[in-house]
Amino acid sequence: MTTSVPGAVIPNPRSERVARGLTLIFAVVAGVIVLSLYASQPLSGVIGPSLGFGGTETGLVTTITLLGYAAGLFLLVPLTDLAENRALITRTLGAGVIALAGAAAAPSAPLFLTASFLVGVTASAIQMLVPTAAALAPVSERGRVVGNVMSGLMLGILLSRPAASLVAEYAGWRWFYGILAGLVALLTIVLARIVPERHPSEIASYPRLIASLFALLRQEPMLRRRSASQGLCMGAFGVFWTSVALRLAEPPFGLSQTGIAVFALAGAAGAVVAPIAGRAGDRGLTRPATILAHLAILGGMALAACGGAEVTGILPAPLALGALVLAAVILDLGVIGDQTLGRRAINMVQTEARGRLNGLFTGLFFIGAAAGSSVSGLAWVQSGWGGVCAVGALFGGAALVLSLTDGHQAA
Repeated sequence: MTTSVPGAVIPNPRSERVARGLTLIFAVVAGVIVLSLYASQPLSGVIGPSLGFGGTETGLVTTITLLGYAAGLFLLVPLTDLAENRALITRTLGAGVIALAGAAAAPSAPLFLTASFLVGVTASAIQMLVPTAAALAPVSERGRVVGNVMSGLMLGILLSRPAASLVAEYAGWRWFYGILAGLVALLTIVLARIVPERHPSEIASYPRLIASLFALLRQEPMLRRRSASQGLCMGAFGVFWTSVALRLAEPPFGLSQTGIAVFALAGAAGAVVAPIAGRAGDRGLTRPATILAHLAILGGMALAACGGAEVTGILPAPLALGALVLAAVILDLGVIGDQTLGRRAINMVQTEARGRLNGLFTGLFFIGAAAGSSVSGLAWVQSGWGGVCAVGALFGGAALVLSLTDGHQAA
């Protein structure tokens, strides 16, 4: 059963030449924009006190941003089927510059959270770039082009935490948002000058377009299953990365923002699993690979609990820190592996609706990330690091149960 929305793209005769020139720029833009989504995780320990957040409210900084991103995915990204894409992307990014500047200058917690929500909403421009890049690319290179853009996105996610920590260490957290606003403004000007116009061939109503999202969600059990799986994985991801900076700042580690930045680079190793997971899916190993990814999340949380245990004497400080580093790598391997398998699976159904399917998939699993970030502050205050790891393990365990009981995953 197919859900269709008027709005096919008019073929662009210059697409082959343009796509090759824009791929790198699109990847850079995606990587820069996504910095704003995860930067608040390592900065929670400094943003919270400066704005008067209580311990249980610390996770709100990341939660609000991710909820804004999910809202943008559901409400703004579908407009790529209605509005001229270059104008839509540049206007969304222009609003993002204002939101980032507002976050940098916010004098109070309510204003900062409002700006953070708008930062998340406008960051959804990332998912406008991906279908635009695909449309501009020649058919024979479409997969490679989209993959390159997504590589820029993944690199930005992995570098966001150390970049934010380093800037906060030497200039303060407000400067990070200010610098990022300047970078996004510069890239917006570049995109406005070099991205060709891309018009939908027909104009559908916005309500009809949004209604098609609900129809897709109802029609595609694969979308529902993979979104739930990745949402739970991202819940564990959010719990860990929102609170680990707080644990690393405490004895016996006592890391500065620079030390936390170096620690966060460990997550970059998780990117190596993406092509491996993709090949596993191509070979019909989606289900066992998914189960392995969920076991990795559970293993990572267990190792994190041992490495960061508040009870002294379990491990010497250097070994404990090493255990936390290894836990971060294993956790990210599991999360990225599940996401790669999920993206492959949903792109195998209703190829004419790939843009909306990807938007739905991403939006739904970011709700899981927001949930994890939200409960991390409460877990930290109530039960310390052990409570954080227990909540992360609950998310990972729920994902594992889902994969073990689902006998209909795509091969």
